[in-house]
Amino acid sequence: MPGKILVIDDDDNVRETICDTLLAAGYEVEQARDGDQGLRTFGEAHFDLIITDILMPQKEGIETILEIRNVNPEIKIIAISGGDRGGNYAYLDMAEKLGADKTMKKPFVPRQLLALIEEVLNPEA
Repeated sequence: MPGKILVIDDDDNVRETICDTLLAAGYEVEQARDGDQGLRTFGEAHFDLIITDILMPQKEGIETILEIRNVNPEIKIIAISGGDRGGNYAYLDMAEKLGADKTMKKPFVPRQLLALIEEVLNPEA
């Protein structure tokens, strides 16, 4: 059964593509441009899952994950990243160690994201 997902990403195109994919799959979606806006939105509603980019201005994803976990240790979180300028994806490993349930490298195709969401929201399936 689809749930409510908060998508946090500073890249408008990526965020809109993710949101369009989720809406088409039947999920209810809210979005935020950075960690600060994401935390405000998170505080205003119940979400089943948070998808957050790692490298963002204002408040980056690792800090966002830590703050979300302080408020709700049970919320499901997927961290996504295109890596740093050198193509390093170490931030995703750090995100998983600090509270993300799963991680995914950008770019990805919609079916990969939907499969990962299903895995995180329905681990027994």
